[in-house]
Amino acid sequence: MGNCFSCFKVPPPPNPSTNAPLEKDKEEIMEVRGMLQSSQDLRCSPLTVVESQINGNSKGAGVPSFVVGSDNCGSLHRDKTSRTFYPRIPPLGRASLGGGGESKGKEVSESKLNALFEQYRDSNEDSMLADGIERFCSDLGVSPDEFKVLVFAWQLNAEQMCRFSRSEFMNGCRAMRVDSIRNIQTRLPELVTEVSKDPEMFKDLYRFTFRFGLDAESGQRILPSDMAICLWRLVFTVREPPILPRWLFFLETHPHVRGIPRDTWNMFLNFAEAVGNDLSSYDDTEAWPSLFDDFVEFENDQMNQNISKDKDEIIKQDCE
Repeated sequence: MGNCFSCFKVPPPPNPSTNAPLEKDKEEIMEVRGMLQSSQDLRCSPLTVVESQINGNSKGAGVPSFVVGSDNCGSLHRDKTSRTFYPRIPPLGRASLGGGGESKGKEVSESKLNALFEQYRDSNEDSMLADGIERFCSDLGVSPDEFKVLVFAWQLNAEQMCRFSRSEFMNGCRAMRVDSIRNIQTRLPELVTEVSKDPEMFKDLYRFTFRFGLDAESGQRILPSDMAICLWRLVFTVREPPILPRWLFFLETHPHVRGIPRDTWNMFLNFAEAVGNDLSSYDDTEAWPSLFDDFVEFENDQMNQNISKDKDEIIKQDCE
């Protein structure tokens, strides 16, 4: 029943047909009264005896306890001078659970976000274009081609380069819980650290980078080779695989490679993890893109040429 008043209802008059059990109850009541009479000396003690069935909680006679008053249904206290009370403990809030309410940061101000976006919005459309993004980056103290800006665009889930729509900007900043230049300056280095330590976050950023580099207006589906090279250098600012410089050199010295499809882009991350810095572990029977086969063959040729050059140098030195 808890603290409900129904705990204290007066019992109905006894039924004559139940006289035998009632006589037994009277004997038990008299016995309890005798026990209470014999415990009068405990009233001077700091510990008090709590009556049974107070607030619906059964307490055995002689068990020391404290009674908590209730402000819900009005607990019944018959002898206030003989009992000790402590204040009712308030319920735990978010601030009591390890500061969880503050760990997420302050609430984002919609008006401040809109005002921030308006500073850099293009005069002809509801987006930040190249000029506005350049001014935005300047106020952040970063260069538009920095890794931090790529991370910011990833947080906005921007559809294409050199354009941040109002909805992308607002939704991304809400997710980051930032609404000012100073907030963004503080949050971006934290995100960079998180991405560098979390493989799953980096994988998501890596796959976003391919889409971000496409010309969405023209329906482009393949990254031009020069754009892919720039984006590979940019996205691997952190977590750079050992094979990357040799891979980019291969692309730069093979002009017939004009574009990078999405599958090749995505698979390169797996390829780089699989081969490490030693291409001897490369298995050409696996379903790698053919461009990787060409790269491994090129690397083997380069290695053989270097070995031949070393042998020629040794022979030349011996002849001298």
